[in-house]
Amino acid sequence: MPVYQETSHPLGTIELWPMDLQKDITAVYSWVTQPYASYWGMTEKLLTAVALEYSNIISSDHAMAFIGKVNGITSFLCEVYDPAYDLIGSHYEVATGDVGMHILIAPADKKIPGFTWWIFSAVMDFLFQNPTHQRVIVEPDVRNEKIHRLNRRAGFVYEKEVQLPHKTAALAICTRTQFQLTKKKLTCYEST
Repeated sequence: MPVYQETSHPLGTIELWPMDLQKDITAVYSWVTQPYASYWGMTEKLLTAVALEYSNIISSDHAMAFIGKVNGITSFLCEVYDPAYDLIGSHYEVATGDVGMHILIAPADKKIPGFTWWIFSAVMDFLFQNPTHQRVIVEPDVRNEKIHRLNRRAGFVYEKEVQLPHKTAALAICTRTQFQLTKKKLTCYEST
């Protein structure tokens, strides 16, 4: 069963499923090793190393990996984690209700205008459907301009740059209210 399903989404039906390592690792490996996914830091890794990393996430009590499907087609990856148990948690004051998120879209067979934004906003909807989640935390590489544009569009406020062992990260936070207000404005704008 999916942990999230929206059947009336502008893209059709969007679902999030817990990652099944045996079934999903081949697709995920093919995404994270492509040049466009360089900020995931796995482009040079072997399948066994990527599988081990996701095995660790799946078995963790503080992180989860989900496979996103659009109209039944495997289309994106979402990682969710508790910042209090992540390295980023030592660089800001973690609050009750904080949830961390990473998202990676599969390479497109054909371009659909706004596809990445629609997926990003669906993931935010998924996170905020949990009443305990009050803020979403992200820490993308400072050089990743594409994700910065999406984050700002969703209402994230950039707090500071943080030096992590594998990157200089841009710490950004989006509250439930910020996302709802931003989404409402965008919906009003797009419907006019």
